[in-house]
Amino acid sequence: MLPRMAENPPAPSRIRALPSWLLGRAAARGRGLVAEALARHDMKMWHHVVLAAVADLGPVAQAELGRTVSLDPKDMVGILNDLQAAGLVVRAPDPADRRKNAVSLTAHGERRLEECTKAGEGANDELLAPLSAAEREQFLEMLRRISGVR
Repeated sequence: MLPRMAENPPAPSRIRALPSWLLGRAAARGRGLVAEALARHDMKMWHHVVLAAVADLGPVAQAELGRTVSLDPKDMVGILNDLQAAGLVVRAPDPADRRKNAVSLTAHGERRLEECTKAGEGANDELLAPLSAAEREQFLEMLRRISGVR
């Protein structure tokens, strides 16, 4: 019988020194914490992303929504079907172009988004708990700079 391997063996020191590896580990931990927090509100990560984008952009054409969040049109349709079945969004003909669907939040969707936003903030607070408030601000500014996000 083979010896049992450790669940999370330490990475080699040369790897642990790479910023890209460390960022990947931090991102994986963050995604896990947020996914767990959202699951308590019956929400998946991509569903939350789309719901938040609809809140920011809505009413928004379905195709534009997909481009905005960089989601394949087939995947977008599935997520919107799920969100609509849950009563969180509605799709209606776009008044500017009736050939397109415009997506909007329902009142229930707005409430769920607020719950999930708070849950996500709590998960991110847990992720950044080892940092002081000043370190958090500095860390976020550095992440924005290296990721090209403003």
